[in-house]
Amino acid sequence: MSDATLAHTIKAAMKAAMKAKDKDRLSTIRLILAEFKRIEVDERVEVDDARALAVLDKMVKQRRDSASQYAAAGRQELADNENAEIEVIQEFLPAQLSDAELDSLIDAAIAASDASGMAAMGAVMGQLKPQLQGRADIGAVSKLVKQRLNAG
Repeated sequence: MSDATLAHTIKAAMKAAMKAKDKDRLSTIRLILAEFKRIEVDERVEVDDARALAVLDKMVKQRRDSASQYAAAGRQELADNENAEIEVIQEFLPAQLSDAELDSLIDAAIAASDASGMAAMGAVMGQLKPQLQGRADIGAVSKLVKQRLNAG
């Protein structure tokens, strides 16, 4: 296993944040590492890059949900905190896919699927998920796929 795993990169970022005395960034990075540790202890597995991406993706999704709920409740300062955490977490995710890249991946997955209409939904999403992990909002992609399958 190479030394440049995502977990190692995040640990190095934690040390840099400690030296820079960046408390907000440091607390978010500690949350990420605590989640990795929880998985390692609970499941007795080492968090590899694929699992780390899934964890980071989930953390971003949770914070987006929280931020929109806080904003809807008129608690903008709490929404801002969630959004600041999202920015830190996203630094460790791969670059987000452009709409054009997303469209071509969806087209390829639909073409590769034998089924048509909504029957293909599971197969198409099953094919897309590993390619999209950390690079796109799976929920939004699911809606796009649904639209394509209904239109086709």
